[in-house]
Amino acid sequence: MKHFTKLTRPYLIWSIAIVILPLILIVLYAFTTGGNHLVNIQFTLENFKRIGEPIYLEVLRKSFVLGFSSVLICFLVGYPLAYFISTYKDRTQDLLILFVTIPMWINTLLRTYAWISILSDNGLVNRLLSAMGIHNATLMYTDFAVLIGLVSDMLPFMVIPIHTSIRKIDPSLIEASHDLGANHFQTFWRVIFKMSIPGVINGVMMTFLLSISTFVIPKLLGGGQFTLIGNLIETQFISVGNWNFGSAISIILTVIIMIGLMLMRKFDHEKKEEE
Repeated sequence: MKHFTKLTRPYLIWSIAIVILPLILIVLYAFTTGGNHLVNIQFTLENFKRIGEPIYLEVLRKSFVLGFSSVLICFLVGYPLAYFISTYKDRTQDLLILFVTIPMWINTLLRTYAWISILSDNGLVNRLLSAMGIHNATLMYTDFAVLIGLVSDMLPFMVIPIHTSIRKIDPSLIEASHDLGANHFQTFWRVIFKMSIPGVINGVMMTFLLSISTFVIPKLLGGGQFTLIGNLIETQFISVGNWNFGSAISIILTVIIMIGLMLMRKFDHEKKEEE
C-alpha cells in the first residue's frame, strides 16, 4: 500500500497543480471584482448577473441553436455510418473505425483551415459550381460554414459510442427476433436501435457539449461574426482582459457540462439495471 502511495504521489501533485488550483482561481475570480491581480477584491454576484444581458443571452441562444443543429446532423449521418460499420466482420470494423478516427489525429486548426480553402470564394466548391455554369455562392462566414466545420469535427464523437453499443448487442437476440417473425425494420427498431440508445445518448451529449464550447471553428469559419460560449470566454480572457466575467461564464459552461455528464451516467445506470 505504501509503495502504491509513493507511485500516485507525483500524479496527485501534478493534478493539484494543473487542475485543482486553476479551478480554485476561476471560482475566486467569478465571485469577485477588483481586476486580474486579486488586489482589493470584493465578493459579488454581478459577474453572473451580466450574463442576463440581451447581448449575452443571444450568445447562449446562438450556441445552443448551432449545438443542437450539429447534434442532429451528426446523428443523421453518424447512426447509419455506425450501423453500416457494425455489419462487417470484427477486423474490418476495426479498420473502418480507424478511418473514422484518423481526422481526430490532425490538429483542429489545420482541419479548419482546410475547410476555409474548400468553402472560400475561390475554393473548391465554387470552382466546381463555376465549371457547371452555376453562379458562385457565398459560403464563408455563414451559419452553413460554421455548421459544416462543427459536424466534420464532432462526427467521430457520435459514431464511436453508437458503434460500440451496436457491437455489444448479442447476435442471438437479432436471430431470435427474425425467428419470431419480425422483419428487418421491426428487428432494427425494436432490438438494435433500442439497445443502442445508451450509445446514442453518449454521442449526443459529447457532440453537443463540444460544439457549444469550441471557439476555433466559429472564429475562423464565421469570420468573427459568430460568437459562441467558447468565443465569449476567449474574448474575455485574452482580448478584453475581464477575467472575472470570463470566469463566471466558464463556471456556467462547466455546470452545463457536469449536468450533461450526470445525465449520461444516470441513463447508463438505469439501462444496466433494466438489463
